[in-house]
Amino acid sequence: MKLNNGIIMPEIGLGTFLLEPIDAENSVYEALKMGYKLIDTANAYRNERAVGRGIRKANINRKDIFISTKLWPSEYENPNAVDETLERLGLDYIDLLFIHQPTKNWREGYKQLIKAYNDGKIKAIGVSNFEGEYINDLLNEFDVYPQVIQVECHPFYPQTELREIIKEKDIKIMSWYPLGGKGMTSELLNSDIIKSLSNKYNKTPAQIVLRWHLDMGFIVIPGSKNKDHIKDNINIFDFKLSKEDMNQISKLNNNQRRYIRTDEALENFLNWKITYEAK
Repeated sequence: MKLNNGIIMPEIGLGTFLLEPIDAENSVYEALKMGYKLIDTANAYRNERAVGRGIRKANINRKDIFISTKLWPSEYENPNAVDETLERLGLDYIDLLFIHQPTKNWREGYKQLIKAYNDGKIKAIGVSNFEGEYINDLLNEFDVYPQVIQVECHPFYPQTELREIIKEKDIKIMSWYPLGGKGMTSELLNSDIIKSLSNKYNKTPAQIVLRWHLDMGFIVIPGSKNKDHIKDNINIFDFKLSKEDMNQISKLNNNQRRYIRTDEALENFLNWKITYEAK
């Protein structure tokens, strides 16, 4: 899909949240060899070096890979944070760089992204978990808008309000917890609506939900260390859900999110220092 600055970004990629370094390296390698073009990681995942190793091992032309990662709040005021992220990944530039959380110093982090963008170190700007007042404040205070916002998004919680806020600026949503999140994945995949569509299209329930994300216009990054799951997750381009099917899935919207953040937790994010993966 085309972002609001003209950059072309893949619709689906591999997420690496909770993957240990060895699993991240292997999954990135397998995904790239299968045809994935987008890989998502973060400072906080502590596997950026492993992601870089997987990229180099796959030996894919750099221009054919889209890499997104995120600055952790403790790095927002570190003037070397972007260069250090590039070093861990072993890259000359990052396709999409996010600030990871809207903590009290998020504006300093966002200014870092703008500078890195102007310096050519990143190709696109992202914000992660910026909902409600945070995205409104950003759009009101800055002339440089992000290209992507990464948030929890799935049929139970399709970000209806956020979509209205960002529509005018053509900011794309990247979905995390795309299959409902821990504790809700089984509920979603075993729902009567998803199971019925799975039978209709001869696709797995997970493939139906991932296709829903694409048909909604979202970028989606399912994560896995299982080679078969990685293969299945990208095998969703031979069908599209009909308007009637999308209307059926919309009935699953109960405004129920899996992850609920508190103000205290947000401030704790700021104080947590990352121990990066060793070389």
